[in-house]
Amino acid sequence: MRRGEAEGLLRVSIEIEDDKAVESLSRHYVRGKSEVSQLVDEAVEDSYYRLLQPSIENEFAASSKESADTEAIRIFARNLEQLLMASPLGQKAVMGIDPGFRTGCKVVCLDAQGTLLHNEAIFPHPPHNEARQAAAKIQTLVEQYKIEAIAIGNGTAGRETKDFVEHLHLPKTVQIFSVNEDGASIYSASKTARDEFPDYDVTVRGAVSIGRRLMEPPAPTFLHI
Repeated sequence: MRRGEAEGLLRVSIEIEDDKAVESLSRHYVRGKSEVSQLVDEAVEDSYYRLLQPSIENEFAASSKESADTEAIRIFARNLEQLLMASPLGQKAVMGIDPGFRTGCKVVCLDAQGTLLHNEAIFPHPPHNEARQAAAKIQTLVEQYKIEAIAIGNGTAGRETKDFVEHLHLPKTVQIFSVNEDGASIYSASKTARDEFPDYDVTVRGAVSIGRRLMEPPAPTFLHI
C-alpha cells in the first residue's frame, strides 16, 4: 500500500472514530453542566480536531511504516538466506522460462556454461490458449538442446507454467524447478545485461537470468538486485 501511495497509484488515509474519541475526552475532562463546563467541552472538541487528530494520524502512520519496514527486511533476509544456501545445479544444459499470461512465456535454452543458444515465446495460457503448440515446442527444444533441467520463474503465471510443464511427456531425467525471480527485471535492464546481450530485449535477458540462477543461485545476475 505504501509503495502504491509513493508511486501515486493509491491514496491512503487513516480514519479515527471521532465521535467516540471526543466523547471519551469529554467524560474525562468535563464536569457538570455549567457555562464553564460548556467552555471546557468546546475546548476539548477544538483541541481534538485541531491538534490531537492530526497527531494521532501521523504517529500511527509512522509506527505502521516502521512495522512494515521491519517485516519487509525480515522477509528479504529469509529469502536471501534461502537463496545463498541453495545448492547449485552445476554445469548442465538448462531451459529458463520467464512466465506470463498475455505476453506469453519467454523460453531460453542455455548450455552447461550458461551461454544463450536459443530463445522464443510460447503462449500456453489465456488469453491465447496455445497449449498444444507450446507443449510441442518445449518437447522439441528439450530434445534438440539436450536440456537436463528447466527453471521456471515464480512470478506472475509461475505456478500455472510449472503445472503446465510438469504435465508434459518429458524425459524423467529432466528436473523441473521453481526459481525465485526477484530482481530479474532489474538485472535484465542493467548495463551488464545490455553489454552481454545487445541484440536481445529485456524479456530474453530476464529468462536467461532465471536459468542461470538455477545453475548457480548466487550468480552475478542476482547481485544486481
